[in-house]
Amino acid sequence: MALRRFDIEAGGDSFSFKSETEEKIAFWRAKYPADRQRSAVIPMLWLAQKDNNGWLSEPAMREVADRLEIPYIRVYEVATFYTMFRLQPVGKFHIQLCGTTPCMLRGAEKLRDVCIEEIGPGMFVTDDKRLSWEEVECLGACVNAPMAQINDDYFEDLTPESFRNIIAKLKNGAEVHPGPQIDRINSGPEGGTTVLTEPHLFDGSRSTASVLPNLPGSLPTADGGGAKGLPAQAAPTNTKRETTEATPATKTTLLPKAPPAEAARDVPGERPEAVNIPVENRDDLKRIKGIGPSNEDALNALGICTFRQIAEWTPANIDWVEGNLSFPGRIEREQWVSQAKDLAAGRETDFSRRVDAGEVPSSQDDED
Repeated sequence: MALRRFDIEAGGDSFSFKSETEEKIAFWRAKYPADRQRSAVIPMLWLAQKDNNGWLSEPAMREVADRLEIPYIRVYEVATFYTMFRLQPVGKFHIQLCGTTPCMLRGAEKLRDVCIEEIGPGMFVTDDKRLSWEEVECLGACVNAPMAQINDDYFEDLTPESFRNIIAKLKNGAEVHPGPQIDRINSGPEGGTTVLTEPHLFDGSRSTASVLPNLPGSLPTADGGGAKGLPAQAAPTNTKRETTEATPATKTTLLPKAPPAEAARDVPGERPEAVNIPVENRDDLKRIKGIGPSNEDALNALGICTFRQIAEWTPANIDWVEGNLSFPGRIEREQWVSQAKDLAAGRETDFSRRVDAGEVPSSQDDED
């Protein structure tokens, strides 16, 4: 970065914020605790630059430092680092011409020549104090290259002719119009869009559905249709366990799910003992660190439902389970077997106590 120094002589001896700026200052300072007010230095400098005719004088920087109760040098460091802060006087209309690659490829060099011809060298202020310019890095409007920022507005899709015309209007006090200087809206195609032009895409007619798929109100009705006239939705296929019909006065009873033969894959190792027991008799395997609801479902599908089963696993059993669950090394790394031995013996672990207290969200069932 080039050396940046502020103009001592042009800055005078004093600076004060405009009265209407005080509300904005209070807004930004209120974002930070009393002992972190220095965090507001950038917005404060920006407001000072606005109130100082578009540049930061040394008295303006001192005022910011005094307001935030920080050393002057800390404010100077920020102001001289960020090129958004200008350290010498600028014109009423200050042009920032993007010279980064996309704009350069699209003709920014010719725009720079226009600036030199119509205004003068970079950071030169015209005699009437109306115009100045500088070349800056990317301003983030690459789709609309080449472009320039004049004060707070973007002027895009410039040509030497259109740019020269804009500068002439600024000189004469005529109105200028920001945005693309060609026939397009924002960053849309020149001449208007040629795709996605059908009115029904934008008239709201595609947003009439009032029920999301698979919600109770969208399940098939007795007449074969869906709720509210919508097409019937297929019943969800990813339910956690099969249920029997329940009345409001009774709790839904979960039926035992036999381990299907296709649930297991042909992998190295030895399949451990599998059981088929009612759900209410199964252990909460989520009390083992490393087993969440998904892994518990996968283990149950393989017929592994109790702490005792896991506690009795041999190395060959572990290889087989890891092969079926596709996470080699995890069972030993997370010590499932030793945890299961404690839990099978009626002892608690630090993790199981946290699960029992509801402090482990990842161990809670989706319906909890």
